[in-house]
Amino acid sequence: MPAITLSTLGWSAPDGTAVFAGLDFRFTSERIGLIGRNGVGKSSLLALIAGERTPTHGHVTIDGRIAVLRQNLEPAAGATIADLFDARAALAVIERAEAGSATLDELDACDWTLPARIADALADVALSANPATPLATLSGGQRTRAALAAALFTRPDFLLLDEPTNHLDAEGRDAVIALLARWRGGAIVVSHDRALLETMDAIAELTTLGIARYGGNWSAYTARKAIELAAAHHDLDHAEKQAAALSRKTQQLTERKQRRDGAGKRDAAKGGMPRILLGQRKQQAEQSGGDAVRRAGQQQGEARQAIDAARARIEILEPIRIALPSANVAPGRIILTLDAVTAGHVPDCPILRDISLTISGPERVAITGANGSGKSTLLRLIAGDLWPMAGRVHRPVDCALLDQDVALLDPACSIADNFARRHPGTTRNAVHAALARFRFRADLALQQVGTLSGGQRLRAGLACVLGGAAPPPLLLLDEPTNHLDLDSIAAIEQGLNAYDGALLVVSHDAAFLDAIGITRRIALPL
Repeated sequence: MPAITLSTLGWSAPDGTAVFAGLDFRFTSERIGLIGRNGVGKSSLLALIAGERTPTHGHVTIDGRIAVLRQNLEPAAGATIADLFDARAALAVIERAEAGSATLDELDACDWTLPARIADALADVALSANPATPLATLSGGQRTRAALAAALFTRPDFLLLDEPTNHLDAEGRDAVIALLARWRGGAIVVSHDRALLETMDAIAELTTLGIARYGGNWSAYTARKAIELAAAHHDLDHAEKQAAALSRKTQQLTERKQRRDGAGKRDAAKGGMPRILLGQRKQQAEQSGGDAVRRAGQQQGEARQAIDAARARIEILEPIRIALPSANVAPGRIILTLDAVTAGHVPDCPILRDISLTISGPERVAITGANGSGKSTLLRLIAGDLWPMAGRVHRPVDCALLDQDVALLDPACSIADNFARRHPGTTRNAVHAALARFRFRADLALQQVGTLSGGQRLRAGLACVLGGAAPPPLLLLDEPTNHLDLDSIAAIEQGLNAYDGALLVVSHDAAFLDAIGITRRIALPL
């Protein structure tokens, strides 16, 4: 049976920082969703399995064939869909054969079924394109679908997929989710897409403590985690009660020893007992009382370790919690008006045509539409980064745009310095307190933005925008969940539900839109 086995696997970053160690796990012919917080090493683990990196410790054993879909597909100059299938030469032979210019050897080797099989593979991912289509002409989501079709085309025993639904529009996401739901081979899928994780046979969670398997899909996993979190809170409560009881016991033993020592000194002062006998009793009392105090102190240390262990489990199990100040947006207040707006990046070639929109009060509006329909262009227009070709944009309030690159942050500065730049006059303690709410505690707040992962960067952007004393009345978000892990998505959902300003969000993540209470959806035509 095909299998991928991890044996005491460990890997360290180039700077020597240990990412994970001692992983023992076996992947078989089932679809496993690999989850975990950003930075814990999910993509690195896939790279080790794919042979793209060398383990620091242990090894990976693969029994079967694997195919890899990478997170970022940057096409080479002139590359076409045929190159993804490694079929350019074979298709060229068929073209020569049809034109009557192929050699006899080429005709003998000609695979006449190849074009139809490639067409079927592309249709499986709902992509209307032909093998000669240049990859540079496809959107990021279309390239992802083409790459997935090519991976499946090789009929592997295992698929390794890193965030396969990132950057896909609704049609593309549905196609990938449906395809993986039909897949009966092995698959290791790094994803935060809850709809995709619902189709998995099992969930594997990678944490700082190791890797653990949970049978069933996303819903089964969350139910189990809720039970584990309740157990961790129970263990913490029990450990704290034990520590308090031991503290009282240690205090009592210490006081008793002090009373005995005081009584011995008074007896010695009276002189009613031989000196040698007094010395023996004193030594016995000191030894007996001291041993009891030492035992109690050791038990106290063990209780403190139990408390620390329970708190560490809760830290891993419990989602981030964020509290935000008010944006002070009154109901009925006009936040944004678009009046018959036409806009684009190239003169005489608009992407948006005759768009009208009004947002009043703390509305929550989702902008949907296929890739290429102009969703990101609309957000840039509202933010003031782009001027309309026709029509009027009226935005009487401040806003903040968090695009997919989080361009509002200076990558050369620390998170703390970026926060201080956006909120002048904020004390250093207040900066660190605000960032701590987004899990950038202590030295983590001093990280240079350019060194952060995609998910960490977006979380830092949200912290810098929403963590100040007065959040902007209008927040624009462009695919905010694309690079976030599931815990961070839960935290952002909680934070955005605490945000009481107006919200305009571009997202294909239906679960996310439902969780943040979207009140209106506007679909842009293609």
